[in-house]
Amino acid sequence: MSTPFTKSPGWLDWYRNPSTPRFTLPHGTVDAHCHVFGPGAEFPFAPERKYTPGDAGKAELFALRDHLGVSRNVIVQATCHGADNSAMVDAVQASGGRARGVATVRPDVTDAELRRLDEAGVRGVRFNFLKRLVSAAPQDDLAAIAKKIAPLGWHVVIYFEGADLEDLESFFGALPTPLVVDHMGRPDVAKPVDGPEFGRFLRFVNSNDVWVKVSCPERLSVTGPSALDGEQHAYTDAVPFGRRVIEEFPDRVLWGTDWPHPNLTGHMPDDGLLVDYIPQVAVTPEQQHKLLVANPMRLYWPGEEA
Repeated sequence: MSTPFTKSPGWLDWYRNPSTPRFTLPHGTVDAHCHVFGPGAEFPFAPERKYTPGDAGKAELFALRDHLGVSRNVIVQATCHGADNSAMVDAVQASGGRARGVATVRPDVTDAELRRLDEAGVRGVRFNFLKRLVSAAPQDDLAAIAKKIAPLGWHVVIYFEGADLEDLESFFGALPTPLVVDHMGRPDVAKPVDGPEFGRFLRFVNSNDVWVKVSCPERLSVTGPSALDGEQHAYTDAVPFGRRVIEEFPDRVLWGTDWPHPNLTGHMPDDGLLVDYIPQVAVTPEQQHKLLVANPMRLYWPGEEA
């Protein structure tokens, strides 16, 4: 019998009625960062989890995909499921080839299990360095995992706070795989985009085999969504950071919704508004096509047509 789960106090579920975006996504758009939670009765949450979410399964994710005009998804293993990738793999396999996965694995993962995940559509692993989400991120263990996945051609997704990069970048630079940074390395958008902290991040990307997700302005913004001239303008204080990354690294940027937006406490974003954020940071059709179609296809579906 499955164990019932009670959501963490104050947990915010995703925005149930997202607006229809004004911005029309180009054909073949990939949402390169999203999650599934459970359903807990079918895919139990990990005992060591730091939070208990509400259910947000593959059916709801695919419904959002179709509503927004997205073609494909990259489903990233959520920390609430630990190293049990069953819910993520189930969603990828149910997508009819329209999804790829990013897993969480332990250092003792076998080559046979990695091959099974690869055949299921997994193309990377995630290393989480946010202390509020994981108890520890032992670098020796993570380096051992990276060495195991390198022969598969996988990459490592890294999630960290911008202020912590100074302590982590030598470790990141030594990993034997491409790197994909979640949410622009979570910069402090109250600081200058030309300041030393974000400058360090840009130099790190420039000096290594690094891709950057220009995602989650709702996590970074201080101003939030605001009404100007009767229209919603999304997260304008995060715009200079996203625009800068896209201008400097147009061939190594990705975009994602982060649906269903775990651990937000201030507000739950309208996913339609997140789509309308895109042309604020990717201002030309060429930038938009690279961000949304060409780059994620090259990383997750190489050799396939969008």
